[in-house]
Amino acid sequence: MRTSKRIVALCLVAALAAPALPAAADGSYRAAAVDAGRWLRASAARTAEGTVWPADPRDAKSANNSLYSGNPGVVLFFLQAARATGDRSYLKDARAGADALLNAIAKDTEQSAGLYTGIAGIGFALIETYKATKEEKYRGGALAVADRLRERAQERGAGVEWSDVTDIISGSAGAGLFLLYAARELKQPTWRDVAARAGKRLIELARPENGGLKWAMDPKFPRLMPNFSHGTAGVAYFLATLYQETRRKEFLDAALAGARYLLSIARTEGEVCLIFHNEPDGKELHYLSWCHGPAGTARLFYRLYQVTGAAQWMDWVRKSARAILASGVPEKQTPGFWNNVGQCCGTAGAAEFLLSLHRITGDAEYLAFARRATDQILSRATRESGGLRWVHAEHRVRPELLVAQTGYMQGAAGIGMWLLRLDAFDRGRRGGITFPDSPW
Repeated sequence: MRTSKRIVALCLVAALAAPALPAAADGSYRAAAVDAGRWLRASAARTAEGTVWPADPRDAKSANNSLYSGNPGVVLFFLQAARATGDRSYLKDARAGADALLNAIAKDTEQSAGLYTGIAGIGFALIETYKATKEEKYRGGALAVADRLRERAQERGAGVEWSDVTDIISGSAGAGLFLLYAARELKQPTWRDVAARAGKRLIELARPENGGLKWAMDPKFPRLMPNFSHGTAGVAYFLATLYQETRRKEFLDAALAGARYLLSIARTEGEVCLIFHNEPDGKELHYLSWCHGPAGTARLFYRLYQVTGAAQWMDWVRKSARAILASGVPEKQTPGFWNNVGQCCGTAGAAEFLLSLHRITGDAEYLAFARRATDQILSRATRESGGLRWVHAEHRVRPELLVAQTGYMQGAAGIGMWLLRLDAFDRGRRGGITFPDSPW
């Protein structure tokens, strides 16, 4: 999917010629989010220990406690819905889900440390529930999560790790970001020290290349993915955030080295920044959203801009946005932007990045894309049980597997949170809950 200068120029002309879409003054974004909430309520499974939401409501066994596809993401949606609408009945839904998470922590059934796959994601949802409700049991649950991460950190080399995995989704980078977030929110500075030790171990695991550093997700995995969710961009983002918190130069140096490696492999013709999906066999495949695309990797560039003040990093953020604008999505599907409207791989993730960038720069082109993309998301919705769901393909390599999911990264909770963020923007309000891996 090589981007030619001619295609970029044509897309730029079209974007400049198109007027910015007007704000949804009728509240249609909020109304759609409320309808997503109706479907989530209809999909709930209520137990004596709390409420859970199967990732696929047709399969009760798909219920899980991961932030990626399970209960924490739905809890966060209801917390944001309560804040956005003023309807406190949503807090009842959030509490019921958070109670189920407390039960999972008490039973110690979740072994992974990961932000999107394990107990770090549970801890994040519990802290946000505590902030919204002021109920001490949720604070206590979050304290237990962070202490468990501290206790289970394994001494390795000069630092600590929880497993061989380094990345944002399941590994040390994501768990470390949660510990930094928890240290700030719950005023427990010792957790920041654990995160810093995880950062020292990650520096040891870096591989020199092209004058910079790169990281493998897992030494046993046969492919190396450079972007945010599983690769160098995410690890370097964590290290840059460690520098922001500690001012220890070793973390900034490693983060800058990660960025140098990424720019050494990036396609930059036409003023874009586009980095391949994986090596060795995915160098012609380019995703566009959060997981393996510019919407995620630009988080590293923006964090480096925040901590260094160097304008070059903001330039790379803009070039990352240009890669999305020049691609023709969401109307066009590409090999790395398929039948998916979610936060991880699809339209919601790309739209959220462009709105975040509009908030910073005021560039109307970014806002116009976010609205156009959201119109496409709404056109893809299916009405069921008095609410809205989105049927799409999570897996690029399994296009026939079409499912309407409930969770954050691939389902109605994440899409609903995006709709509430855009509605908040139109109402001149803050965007809502900020995730531990977000610089926006």
